[in-house]
Amino acid sequence: MHKLKPITPLGAEEPQVDQIGTLTIAEVVDQALASVAAREGQLDAAQKALPLTLPGVGKSATQGDFAAFWTGPDQWMISADHDQHELLAAELKQIVGDTASVVEQTDGWCRFDVSGAALCDHFERLSNVPVRTMAAGDVIRGTVEHLGAFLWRLADDRMAVIAPRSSAASLHHALVAAARSVV
Repeated sequence: MHKLKPITPLGAEEPQVDQIGTLTIAEVVDQALASVAAREGQLDAAQKALPLTLPGVGKSATQGDFAAFWTGPDQWMISADHDQHELLAAELKQIVGDTASVVEQTDGWCRFDVSGAALCDHFERLSNVPVRTMAAGDVIRGTVEHLGAFLWRLADDRMAVIAPRSSAASLHHALVAAARSVV
């Protein structure tokens, strides 16, 4: 019998947390992800069925156990606590039925939360995204170093970076190197 153990996107048993000066870079592994795309002519029906209000362009929303951010026309990424919603995509598909397409995304992405007083200085070294003008709840798809990623402003001093899981090590390296250049 196989004895499989889950690993983080960086390949460890526990999430990586780096403290560099005033910045903390934390690998986030406790969130389930699913993409939701409303089918043609079904946006209103999908919205009514879902447990949260879907945000507009460049925004995110949180309600109860769920958070969502806009990823494209009539498309969103929905997140929830993994322990409570391990089968998030299946749950959402039951809720929306034929009004939307739902795809499991949890293991396709990595997430790092960066927090601290030097947050904007840090991201200005990594990206051309206008981080200083982003308010809490704003989400922009851009590049971090050379990698495509979503930058999700969680608070004045906290940003989530969500990128393809296959890029986790490169993204982590870029985040740490930029943090060292700020201190």
